[in-house]
Amino acid sequence: MMKKKTLAVVLAAAMTVGMVSGVTVYADADSKTLVVGFDAEYPPFGYMDDNGEYVGFDLDLAQKVCDNLGWELVKTPINWDSKDMELNAGNIDCIWNGFTINGREDDYTWSDAYLNNEQVMVVAADSGIETLADLAGKDVIVQAASAALDALNSDDNKELTESFGSLTENPDYNTAFMNIDSGAADAVAVDIGVAKYQLSQREEGKYVILEEPIQSEQYGIGFKKGNEELKDTVWAEVMKLYEAGEVDKLAEQYEVADMLCLGDEAEDTAAEEEAAE
Repeated sequence: MMKKKTLAVVLAAAMTVGMVSGVTVYADADSKTLVVGFDAEYPPFGYMDDNGEYVGFDLDLAQKVCDNLGWELVKTPINWDSKDMELNAGNIDCIWNGFTINGREDDYTWSDAYLNNEQVMVVAADSGIETLADLAGKDVIVQAASAALDALNSDDNKELTESFGSLTENPDYNTAFMNIDSGAADAVAVDIGVAKYQLSQREEGKYVILEEPIQSEQYGIGFKKGNEELKDTVWAEVMKLYEAGEVDKLAEQYEVADMLCLGDEAEDTAAEEEAAE
């Protein structure tokens, strides 16, 4: 009897703390976690900082969503080429990490797009490579199972890819840049946001991004096919954060503000209505 009474007192105290702090306190049976799968070496969207914490635009946004919902966020690093297996096995609830919608529309239940993205080529500044055509006969690196690889393997870029001397898949972009530095590769195909971050962390002026993109695309949050309820719940909170200006703040912090496309549809509709008047 004493144990039950003590437990009741503890629970009552916890509920009081929750009400005072403005944070909902859930009993174990009612608690909710969101397990986000991400590539831990994909800055600025998901990576480990100098303090050993997983951070990034996508992870920080996911944290804000969970804070608003009173959920626990579980950040789960995954091998990017195993993302489908992890999702289908239930090891993760969603893939939220610079995840390209284009070409995968029917493979997942998607949120709306929130970032515009381009696939680009990065080369050494002194390489003499200035255009995609200059990559003929060159050795190109790309991350395994990435959108950049999908872009290079698409019919639209068949001629470009066939012109390469070689196309090699690497597990991460740090390895790719090491290969450029050593002369083992001439170029790396990568998302524009990742390219800008990588160049900002390395010797200034050592690399350049070719102006001509390989492909343009959009990022979304990928949920297991059919999981509409979770998608709707998470996306509703993302939009609340956007309307409150929190998404813009994160985008500025991680230097992806020029990629943000949330609200574009509403702005286009308003412009069309204004033009019609």
